[in-house]
Amino acid sequence: MLISKSDALAWFEFFAELPEDEPLPPMQQEIALATLSQIEVAEAARIDRLKSEIPGLKSLNGRSCYVGDDARFPKGCRSCLLGTGLSAVRKTNRCNLQCPFCYDYGEMDCQPPIGEGYWEIGGTRYREEDFDLLLSTSKKPTGIAYVYLEPFMEIEKYYGVIRRFHEAGIYQHMYTNGTLATPENLKALGEAGLDELRFNLGASSCADRVIDAITEAKRHIPMVGIETPMTPTLYDAFLQKKAAILATGVDFMNSAELHLNPNNLENYWGEDMYMYRLGYLSPISSHELTLKLMRRAAEEAWPMAIHDCCNATKFARGLNLRAHEGGWFGANSWGMEFPGIPYGAFLPILRNPDFTFIRTEPLPEGFGIGDGAL
Repeated sequence: MLISKSDALAWFEFFAELPEDEPLPPMQQEIALATLSQIEVAEAARIDRLKSEIPGLKSLNGRSCYVGDDARFPKGCRSCLLGTGLSAVRKTNRCNLQCPFCYDYGEMDCQPPIGEGYWEIGGTRYREEDFDLLLSTSKKPTGIAYVYLEPFMEIEKYYGVIRRFHEAGIYQHMYTNGTLATPENLKALGEAGLDELRFNLGASSCADRVIDAITEAKRHIPMVGIETPMTPTLYDAFLQKKAAILATGVDFMNSAELHLNPNNLENYWGEDMYMYRLGYLSPISSHELTLKLMRRAAEEAWPMAIHDCCNATKFARGLNLRAHEGGWFGANSWGMEFPGIPYGAFLPILRNPDFTFIRTEPLPEGFGIGDGAL
């Protein structure tokens, strides 16, 4: 069903008025899915055009793309996309900032603790004295990542764990907003054996003190990069501070496609949205701005790699992870982060005269608003 924009808009205006917990009958479901498909296909065509304009665009085994020096492409991402996946190590349930793009926006104070003395790995709680048992019974992952809010809130607790996994030969990377980084704790992380540190520059709007922390981190940690969901605010701030950021010697930038959930959707309400493979919901500006930045980086030969960490990349990540776990053919961890389709979020793009569908046809008999499909 190649539904037209006008028909899609009429139906989605109707769907948006329904109670959130009211399921659609099969005919209306078909209309809803046809509309999401039309938006997704049209956005994919825009993305293909932007990619075609990037000189020297490289592919990572067909699972992602990037520009820049191969040696500076993050090894943590290679582990995630080509290796045995991204094994998360969780400890800190707090953060010193509240970013509008954060998945836990508005719920920062009610994140459950991991527990004093405990580390969560693979959904199980461990103490440090359990690590010998864990390493002797489990196949070592190609990489692990320290995730779950801001580790620098209690960074001193991480040094021993990092040292233990470093001795076991496991590649390790960590995420931080960088506002609590100091020469002392960055040096301690390097001495413990952290392989890669990623700064969320968008959390501080590319603050000078965080840019200085990137420079300091490069003195102690082998790979230092940037990882932030791409937004118009970050795009503008990055270009304003471009010279200072590149001067840090930063190795890479993972430009993540912003995806939304019930916590942060309101912060971007009114933007043109699309849904990738009926999973992540994202403003179309996020991926498009990433590709514009990549084009500029390629044309100006920036001394860093820029990785397009988009929804398609995360879709490939889920397939890779499930395959390494022995999942069935087609198994993926991909999924929607809403209890149901947020129909109202798609009204702006359906009302945007500059966003057009690739190909349309009249609705089949019985599928019009007045044809009894109600």
